[in-house]
Amino acid sequence: MKISYNWLKWYIPEAPDATKLADIFTYHVAEVESVEVREDGDSIFDIKILPNRAHDLLSHQGVAREFASLLNIKFVGPTPKYKIPDSKPTKLIKTIETPKCRRYMGRIVRNIKIGPSPDWVVKHLESIGQRSINNIVDATNITMYDCGQPAHVFDLSKVKDLKLQVRNAKPGEKITILGGAEKTLNDSMMIIADDYGNALDIAGIKGGKYAELNNDTKDIILECANFDSTSVRKTAQALNIVTDAKKRFENDLSPELASFGMLELSALIAEMCPEAVFEDIVDVYPQKQEERKLSFSVDRISNILGLDVSAFEIEDILTRYNIKFSAQGGPASGWEITVPPLRLDLAIEEDMAEEIGRILGYDKVKGNVPKINLPRLPSGKAGFLPKQNEIYLKILSTRNKLLSDGYSEVMNSTFCNDGEVSVLASASDKNFLRTNLADGLKESLKLNKINSPLLGLDEVKIFEIGTVFKKSGEEMHIAYGDKKEIKEMILEEFAEKPEKNSLTLLQPSAGTFRLQNSSPAFHMWSLFPFIARDVAVWVSDGISSENVLKVIKENAGELVVHGPELFDEFKKDRKISFAFRMVFQSYDRTLTDAEINQIMDKITDKIKEKEWQVR
Repeated sequence: MKISYNWLKWYIPEAPDATKLADIFTYHVAEVESVEVREDGDSIFDIKILPNRAHDLLSHQGVAREFASLLNIKFVGPTPKYKIPDSKPTKLIKTIETPKCRRYMGRIVRNIKIGPSPDWVVKHLESIGQRSINNIVDATNITMYDCGQPAHVFDLSKVKDLKLQVRNAKPGEKITILGGAEKTLNDSMMIIADDYGNALDIAGIKGGKYAELNNDTKDIILECANFDSTSVRKTAQALNIVTDAKKRFENDLSPELASFGMLELSALIAEMCPEAVFEDIVDVYPQKQEERKLSFSVDRISNILGLDVSAFEIEDILTRYNIKFSAQGGPASGWEITVPPLRLDLAIEEDMAEEIGRILGYDKVKGNVPKINLPRLPSGKAGFLPKQNEIYLKILSTRNKLLSDGYSEVMNSTFCNDGEVSVLASASDKNFLRTNLADGLKESLKLNKINSPLLGLDEVKIFEIGTVFKKSGEEMHIAYGDKKEIKEMILEEFAEKPEKNSLTLLQPSAGTFRLQNSSPAFHMWSLFPFIARDVAVWVSDGISSENVLKVIKENAGELVVHGPELFDEFKKDRKISFAFRMVFQSYDRTLTDAEINQIMDKITDKIKEKEWQVR
């Protein structure tokens, strides 16, 4: 998220320079990915706010409060500056027909005038890469980027009978959103609609074209609401809509934030439209956010962090963050705090430990090696005997046995087009989890047979160790095979009678284990196709295959990746025929027949110079 330094200074005038702020935020809160220094003296932070703090830090006020508490400097709240005229009674009716809307606030404002925004509004928006549209729309954007609460405005003349409802869409219901795109909805998606069934807004995501403001708009409805985060995320994903409002709602917001948003939005419109007439706020809040308590002790916090934290440090942090607390009888008993409504991330003791640790600074946590009372090993010496993972040992034993028997290991996809356990949102041929390894191994055998000239293999022998998924549960299987047959069984059955000394492990070194007979023999293969060519040569009875091999090898060039390999010979009439195979391949391009033909012609010419005959 982009945060303006000058905007922050409205709330924390004692803030240090931008570079220092960036370092503080990175070390204690979230990573500042970049700082852009503007010609007008502003600095723009690009902050990577993680999901656990998105509910309170995706706003300038949220970031400013965090800085004020971290640095123990004054936070200048904006509320005393808001000047909203007395409101009048309203006839606006709002109903919530779905539990996925947790709060809905609305307010009618009459006699507004659509026009350009003041310079300070335009500068604020442009500083974070937003475009000024008009004073009313800009007011909703300033509200969201300032306090974190998304807001929306409807043209009152488009809303029939002053009645709004939050409901699930009807299957196949359509809405044209701002920008002109038409979206087809289903009954899992929330919308705001009037009493005549006109869809005005996709709840928490994007407004509709139907009640869009225009230059003639005089009366409007302000909206600040709170919606279920999962519903908003799934709807936005299904409709392929990405907005800043969706970003905030999908990370969950406190319903209490809606009242702050409505207050700020009303104040901004009152400032930009002095003749506006405000009506009473309609606030539908079915189930208020419960007050949450959290207890913890200094001993518990210290144990979690591995750091000696004092009671004074904890109480100082709670005071700076304006968290109400009461002592419960000393450090051992600890404190009980009232969790601030916007801090949805504080739920258990470990959350408070993380909070206190990051504020104090994780650099204070020293990397001390824990003391371990070492048991006596079978040899009688003191040492550490790690607990063995039986399944992993069986996998190692099985793998080592098959590798020593000349098999190569393969790994096939867990997904397939038929099975007993289905998966959601996958490709059409990968809707199930596999029930066996044999099917995948058959395909691997076919592919590897095609590549056997390149691999230099007379016989392809492969195996796979992996999990299969059945209705009864998961099982670890082993499957192995060659051109004759494929065998598959449960891993335990194969490992019941492992070959004696089939698995030998070296002593651990630098925290790693290695098979004693293993070697780093892997070399990356070329990604380009290979070409295999054979050449058969008639020579006199006294000429050996090594002599012919030498001539071919000297003239085959650098593109030969395998061979020349003698694969056939026979005698006839005091002559011997030697047949050799070569595999050509490049690491940087696809070879052509013309290139290989030139090489083969060269080999043929050299063979003829020896007065040998190419068959």
